[in-house]
Amino acid sequence: MNADAANDVANPDLLWSVETLAARLDDPKLRIIDVRPGERFAMGHIVGARHFDIYALNCDDTDDAPLNSFIRMWAFLLGRRGVSIDDTIVFCGEITGMTAARGFWFAEYLGHDDVHVLDGGYTAWAAAGRPTTRDAELQGAVPFRFEPRRDRLATYTDMLGAIDASDSIIIDTRSRAEFLGTDVRSARGGAVPGAVHIEWLNHLNDDGTLKSPDALRALFESHGVTPDKDILPYCQTGYRSAHAYLALRLLGYPKARNYLGSWNEWGNREGMPIETPAPETPAPQTPGGVEGASL
Repeated sequence: MNADAANDVANPDLLWSVETLAARLDDPKLRIIDVRPGERFAMGHIVGARHFDIYALNCDDTDDAPLNSFIRMWAFLLGRRGVSIDDTIVFCGEITGMTAARGFWFAEYLGHDDVHVLDGGYTAWAAAGRPTTRDAELQGAVPFRFEPRRDRLATYTDMLGAIDASDSIIIDTRSRAEFLGTDVRSARGGAVPGAVHIEWLNHLNDDGTLKSPDALRALFESHGVTPDKDILPYCQTGYRSAHAYLALRLLGYPKARNYLGSWNEWGNREGMPIETPAPETPAPQTPGGVEGASL
């Protein structure tokens, strides 16, 4: 997303450009969280970045007890990386990918108000010739105080309530094969009844940056996703749906909530209603070679 496009979004500061981050590198409260795999981080990362590979940190049960345990684990792990609620957090992936978006969503859910995603990720940073290093600095642990914002989270009970609610809309951000139930990754395949299908890759340009606000807005509105609705995206484990959450937050949609358990919970939990949508039109073309397209 370029500088001109940023003027067209409601919350442009959520998505930082390479130039914005470069201008803030000396800020003592800045915490860059690199969410790429460890081997990628070791090959080179932004100077001062802290590594936190969140890719396998999943919650497949959104009942209160397991959810609360998961929240506390997340807060503990952020604190272990020297991140506090008072810091400025920037999540960095390989591109503007789903893992950085998942970190962004979780930090907002924990009550953090100063959290951002680097548009284009490490790929854009390195391509711009900005400083990188292979050295990693040890960081002292700090407490991460948190007050979860329930309005950022969807649980399976919220999803059940949204199915027949006229003021709600459910977005399936998975691949078309998962949506149609031909690619089954849980005990059962299919979709949440009534969900519209918008694969998360359609949020991205070919270079891994986020599409323009006009393009994103048109994409969502073409599927009936409008700002007045309570919007509940899901995927397999809450990563791809977090990418939809990020895009919706940028556009200023006030009632977006990420379904953390997603299909990993829904497809495995007994009694959850499931439909198998009928194939209609071919899936749209999406950017190739995108980091982690399956969670």
